[in-house]
Amino acid sequence: MLILLRHGQSQWNLENRFTGWYDVELSEQGVAEARDAGPKLQAARLLPDVVHCSLQRRAILTATLALDACDRVWIPMKKSWRLNERHYGGLTGLDKQETRERHGDEQVHVWRRSYTTRPPELERSSPYHPANDPRYADLPKELLPSTECLRDVVDRMMPYWYDGIVPDLRAGKTVLVAAHGNSLRALCKHLDHIADEAITELEIPTGKPLVYDLDNDLQPRSRRYLGE
Repeated sequence: MLILLRHGQSQWNLENRFTGWYDVELSEQGVAEARDAGPKLQAARLLPDVVHCSLQRRAILTATLALDACDRVWIPMKKSWRLNERHYGGLTGLDKQETRERHGDEQVHVWRRSYTTRPPELERSSPYHPANDPRYADLPKELLPSTECLRDVVDRMMPYWYDGIVPDLRAGKTVLVAAHGNSLRALCKHLDHIADEAITELEIPTGKPLVYDLDNDLQPRSRRYLGE
């Protein structure tokens, strides 16, 4: 069984800013959303055996709060940068409405929703660039993005799916993946065989566990949000 959980609302979600790889805290609402996921897992008798999450605190805290709320905080937690949010490049930190006013609704829509169009690159000297973040110090420089489109997220996420998550599923474990809107959209694209042009319409809500019942070939038999 596979459970996907997008982190609770972050402070920059609340402030309507492009976040990406920048590490922000959960908002008060986000903390409540994360804690609320735990009882939903417990009520559905879907208690995780292992959790995979990104290296970003909003995903780590969401997983921790949800697991604490269903008395599973002791299970193994495996972290990977490959589950990080999409890197928004030079848009990082900008107010979304102000960006629309400056560049136009159509251009911002393309940057946000196009499968293959990247936003402008972020300068490596920026404090928002992962090259200046100690958690990525051991990664080869060529792997550190200055901007990403969703296709880039699919490309970097899929190796972790096969090498990190699939072995736990094959071992019969109930797996929780705590990550982000775009890294989870990338995973849903693979699981549900969603076309490039259709994936732009998929939205994953914050703090709501999405459960996939997978067959022996790891193909979905069903998918549902808990609590609906």
